[in-house]
This record gives sequence, structure tokens and C-alpha cells, in this order.
Amino acid sequence: MLTPSQNPRISVFGHESAHPEKIAQAFGGVLETTPTHECDLAFFVIDPNTGIDANTIENWATVDQWQIPRLVLVTGLEQSHGDFDDAVLIANRVLDQLVTPFLVLHDEAGLPCALISLSDLRVLEYSTNPPTIQESEPEHKTLVGEFALEYAEAITNAGDDAFVAGLLFPAIPVWLEKGIGVDIVKKYISEITQSLQH
Repeated sequence: MLTPSQNPRISVFGHESAHPEKIAQAFGGVLETTPTHECDLAFFVIDPNTGIDANTIENWATVDQWQIPRLVLVTGLEQSHGDFDDAVLIANRVLDQLVTPFLVLHDEAGLPCALISLSDLRVLEYSTNPPTIQESEPEHKTLVGEFALEYAEAITNAGDDAFVAGLLFPAIPVWLEKGIGVDIVKKYISEITQSLQH
């Protein structure tokens, strides 16, 4: 059982359009306007529909100097204008090179419904809670094959502890109301928790 002092201190940054306060609430984080050294893990919340504001970019640069582990959480996926890939492209340009452990799969209405893992090409289907894990269709494997190779290369080059060391920055699609990505974010939080115990 963790004592409160062993729980990672999560700082959450982002423009209000990306709803960082909801992310902070969901994961036990603190919404911050400026970074502090006490932070164990930083979430940068971005919405592809509104881009990344100057304050978020500045906060990223500050956190980067301290090599604090970071996750980029992409919200607003239920809106039709922008998507996860757009957000990652913008972040790659103005923050740092990100990795995408999962890509978004959409239903017939164009809404996110599942995530496909680039490490094993399995699909997390979020119509159930917890999500159902299933094998991906052949066409999905073809579609994401190139991305999976890039991801494997990035992980190999970075090394196993790169995320905890603040050197590898995963981007995770999150839709809180549907539970999409919530389980994945919690896994990254537990990695930080384990590192604090050693």
C-alpha cells in the first residue's frame, strides 16, 4: 500500500480549451500555471482543434531543463475538426519529438471507439469496462505497420527507462467520458510510482 508521500506529484499544464482541469481531477493531478521542481510527472494536455499556446510551450521548455517525465494527453477527439495525428504533428514541431504507443480507431460515425497498440498490434475496445483486448484486423495491421516499426525503433533507441528518466515523451489519446486512454495513462503513472519506491 502506498503512503501519500509515495504517490507521484502530477502537474497538469494546458490551455483551458483542452480541459486540463478535468484531466487533473481524473488522475489526481494539480493544475499548474508554472512548473515546480517538486513535480514527479507532468501532463501536457492539448486539443488538436485549438493547437498549443505559447504558455504551454514555455512550460514544456522549463520542465525539459529538469528532465521531468512527461506525457502529452490529447483531448477533444470527439470533435470532428482535429484528430490525434494532427495534435502529435503540432507537438512534434513546437514541443519535442513524441512517441505514439497507441493510435486511434474510429467507428462508422467517425468517433474514436478503440485504440490499437503499436507494440503488439492488439486493439483495446472501449465499449466495455475494462476495455476488451482483441486481435486487430489484417487491414489495421497494414495501415499501422509503418508506424509500429517507427515506434519500435524509437523505443529501442531510447532504452527501457527513457520515459521515467524524462527522455521519452508518449502522446496518449484521451476521452475521459468513454474511458479511452485512461487505463494507459494509469499504467504510466504506476511506472513513475514504482521508480519513486526504488
